[in-house]
Amino acid sequence: MNVHVTVLSVRICTQRKREVSMQAFKSGVFAAVVASMMPVSGWAADITMNFGFGAPEASIYGQFASIFKSKVEEYTDGEIEVKLRCCNQISSEDEAFKAMQLGTVDGFVITSNNVSPHWPLMDVTVLPYVFQDTAHLERVVDGPVGDFMKQDLQAKTSVHLLSFGPALYRDFYNSVRAVNTIEDMQGLKIRVPKNEVMLATFEALGANPVPLAWSETPTALQTGTVDGGDNGASFIKDLKFYEFEPHLVILEHFVAMIPLFASDRFMKGLNDEQREEVIRAAADAGKEFRTQVQTTTEDVRTWLVEEGGMAITQPNKAAFIEATQSVRDEFAEKRGPEFQDLVKQIEAAAN
Repeated sequence: MNVHVTVLSVRICTQRKREVSMQAFKSGVFAAVVASMMPVSGWAADITMNFGFGAPEASIYGQFASIFKSKVEEYTDGEIEVKLRCCNQISSEDEAFKAMQLGTVDGFVITSNNVSPHWPLMDVTVLPYVFQDTAHLERVVDGPVGDFMKQDLQAKTSVHLLSFGPALYRDFYNSVRAVNTIEDMQGLKIRVPKNEVMLATFEALGANPVPLAWSETPTALQTGTVDGGDNGASFIKDLKFYEFEPHLVILEHFVAMIPLFASDRFMKGLNDEQREEVIRAAADAGKEFRTQVQTTTEDVRTWLVEEGGMAITQPNKAAFIEATQSVRDEFAEKRGPEFQDLVKQIEAAAN
């Protein structure tokens, strides 16, 4: 009797172990299925995009990059993580384009005039007074001209222009005198980016342009190596140039665009859906931030005067436009038929 009881007990125990094991197996399978259905954002990103810009995080460059990061991660459900690298951590702005061609940098925000040495057609957007207003600019970059430029850049350099980004007028500033007429520009030593169009423009205005890399500019301004320069109002504020450049001049001679680029190596590492979402994120970020910049420029200029202590002048632009006509004509002829055709299309879009 005791033997039968013992055998029965062993059988019952063995059966229970089998049932428990089966339940555990089923639970494990169920958990795996549930996990596979969870949003990717709950897991580590599959792809990391190292994305750089040359200015501080709080600058207009950093703000644009932050919006792009947010949209990429949202649109791809976290499959792509964008790691922002400010202040030339992964490359200087002057070297970033080449780095993207080599595939050593995934993406970067670069001021349009710094792209021209690598792709001269970008200078159509750098020509002085080429855009009548921001509405004119938007018709150009969001229309056929912008589409052609994106395709041409990629074909000739391999780099992808994902968005023309925000656009802002470059305001002129100097430490010597107020500028009320074009004659007041005579002899001023002006820091200019290493861009042929910009050098020629300030020469046409009677100034003495001094080509300097951005990294050298703050020191050159503070030490008096140059008398002044030009940047967007927000940049003048963010970099505290108002502390040693007392004269602010609203010339609106150049429109500074801040395009957003990605390397071909990075883009080819994405699947078709991811690639489309990155392109969409860049386009949406550019349009969204462009609107923000346009609405805040006047506020920043007011701050520079009321809080920063700058004296502001706004000369009649007619003489400045006339003086720089030779620059527009010279480069349209110098750069060839393709450049000329784009200039004509830009002019036609003004109406």
